[in-house]
Amino acid sequence: MTVTATSVGESDQLEPRTAPGARTWARRLVRLVPAAAAALSGLLLYVSFPPRTLWWLALPAFAVFGWVLRGRGWKAALGLGYLFGLGFLLPLLVWTGVEVGPGPWLALVAIEALFVALVGAGVAAVSKLPGWPVWAAAVWIAGEAARARAPFSGFPWGKIAFGQADGVFLPLAAVGGTPVLGFAVVLCGFGLYEVVRLAVQRRRTGEVRRAAAAVGLLSLAVPVVGAAAARTLVGDTAEDGSATVAVIQGNVPRAGLDFNSQRRAVLDYHARETHRLAAEVKAGKVARPDFVLWPENSSDIDPFANPDARAVIDSAARAIGVPISVGGVVERDGKLYNEQILWDPAKGPVDTYDKRQIQPFGEYLPLRSFIGAINGNWTAMVRQDFSRGTEPGVFTMDGAKVGLVTCYEAAFDWTVRSEVTDGAQMISVPSNNATFDRSEMTYQQLAMSRVRAVEHSRTVTVPVTSGVSAIIMPDGRITQKTGMFVADSLVQKVPLRSSQTPATRLGILPEIALVLVAAGGLGWAVGAGLRGRRDGDV
Repeated sequence: MTVTATSVGESDQLEPRTAPGARTWARRLVRLVPAAAAALSGLLLYVSFPPRTLWWLALPAFAVFGWVLRGRGWKAALGLGYLFGLGFLLPLLVWTGVEVGPGPWLALVAIEALFVALVGAGVAAVSKLPGWPVWAAAVWIAGEAARARAPFSGFPWGKIAFGQADGVFLPLAAVGGTPVLGFAVVLCGFGLYEVVRLAVQRRRTGEVRRAAAAVGLLSLAVPVVGAAAARTLVGDTAEDGSATVAVIQGNVPRAGLDFNSQRRAVLDYHARETHRLAAEVKAGKVARPDFVLWPENSSDIDPFANPDARAVIDSAARAIGVPISVGGVVERDGKLYNEQILWDPAKGPVDTYDKRQIQPFGEYLPLRSFIGAINGNWTAMVRQDFSRGTEPGVFTMDGAKVGLVTCYEAAFDWTVRSEVTDGAQMISVPSNNATFDRSEMTYQQLAMSRVRAVEHSRTVTVPVTSGVSAIIMPDGRITQKTGMFVADSLVQKVPLRSSQTPATRLGILPEIALVLVAAGGLGWAVGAGLRGRRDGDV
């Protein structure tokens, strides 16, 4: 009996201790749901980006993000925004660590995700306002605007617009550039969540405010209708005649950072592919091009200082018999430039364009002494900083005006627009992706060029050292492309255009307008919060 009584007593004492513990763990698991949802919705957004064509996944990604943030306090929203940023940017930018290891990749993501964290706090703040999807989408674009400018002149990679090259929203790029395109996608995603939320609310309570329902439906519908209407701005007809262009991909001896040690081989490969093309033209197998485009770093040996390099380029130009745009590394007055050189088959070099938006930690080293003290490998890899160019680059090649946008510059709105406003009838984006092996980077950058083609209604060519090189029509279609790490050439007759889209004419104004909308929404939310607190104290 004693044993039984003791057993029963122990059982009575243990039960109250176990139940609260189980409830505590249950509460903790419930708290983890928003965090997991934020990270997973960020991952879903990444999956919507190239090389996949699942652009529509951006909508449920932002719908879940809206659900996670709506009504949250700013501290929780900061953390949830950071998790969303990590879920999105960690896989999106993994290519940055292909050759230099995980340290720089993780550091870059950690910094860039801070911008998304601040956006998360902003979205949570405006989520309590009437018409919140509009304010929230504008806050996202304000975050992209900040990320495109700081630190170290910004890093726009991962703009929502760059994931929409295959999507129905793409024509909006011609209306207001990447800010308007991105705003439409984010607005539609938040609108999707609002429609679902109100549908659930109506099922539970039988009541929904008409104004809220109208905002949700309009947020979902207006971007789609606007994109359909904007299709009238997209076309590929020639306005100033046409030009037959040749894009040369010479390939590199091997992928990775050490391809630079094979500079002469890279130059020889591009010259050899140009000679091969010249032979095919002579045999009547391929149409004679009006001009030829080589990629960035196709001649890392300075042809102004090295007679051998000059002779190689001269020989290729004479063989093909038309002007070539050569990507070179040039030292002038003690300064290093990433330069495009217009090479005439009879006169040699006749014009140049120096890259203006140079890449931090790749073409120059910010805080050199500080970084060197932490990691000497950086200073070894970037021994001398490149200098920035100051003028737009538009080459006149056999009568056609070709705007040059070198590699990293394609991510920045202002660099591309400046070439078009300076008279470019088509755009070339010479690039060197050999450093990043077979990663998704080349496909992400190719998608940027497709968006730029529609934004400014221009043919865009993408000559790349190791692939993927491509020819893109003004409507964003890829008509030809190469494989990766093969020597190849593309020849095609392309339209030349001089009209300007609304996006080209408006420039930065749509982005400024959306930033002001975001500021207005945040100001309203903060003011409402302060008034509510003051009324509560009274």
